[in-house]
Amino acid sequence: MSLSLVRILDFAGVGVFAVSGALAAGRKRLDLFGVVVIATVTAIGGGTLRDLLMNRTVFWFADPAYLIAIFVAAPLTMLYVRYRHPPEKQLEIADALGLAMFSISGARIAENAQLPGLIAVVIAVITGTFGGVVRDVLCNEIPMILRRGQMYASAVVAGALSYVLLQRLGLDRDLAAFAGMALIAALRLAAIWWNLTLPVFDLDRHYPKS
Repeated sequence: MSLSLVRILDFAGVGVFAVSGALAAGRKRLDLFGVVVIATVTAIGGGTLRDLLMNRTVFWFADPAYLIAIFVAAPLTMLYVRYRHPPEKQLEIADALGLAMFSISGARIAENAQLPGLIAVVIAVITGTFGGVVRDVLCNEIPMILRRGQMYASAVVAGALSYVLLQRLGLDRDLAAFAGMALIAALRLAAIWWNLTLPVFDLDRHYPKS
């Protein structure tokens, strides 16, 4: 995977998550500053926590262009929705692709640091989902990864595990990365289109209160 392609995907992912955060802020009727804050934490939250846990230079410290992309995407989103209703399904599709890219990017960074495969999967989940967790908490919503039956973090786990295991089986690292991203995106899109959910653990159903 060429460095230029990785950089393009990184900026595309940041832009998508910034738009997602801006729309979430709009639903809460926040002002411009609030919109930019929510867009920012959504776009960089996962990567920031990853870098702090791994004692790395935070990625947007090293390249402030990520912040510039967010500061452009958030106001443009506000301007766009003044004239057209945001396409929910298209945004969810873009979010699924951004989730796939960011998650596998996190797993690769963990591998570069010589961390075990299991830790690489955990880092993938953190990178892909933590920004959304912060967004939802700040917007007073149940985080997406904790909502009943949602296939979100579980899709990341499946894709990151496949990425790690395919390499163990001898597949080229870049091919394994694309396979992992494809699995994450496919599972998330399947959940969106066909309303697929995970089994729900309902203790009261099995043991009704007397």
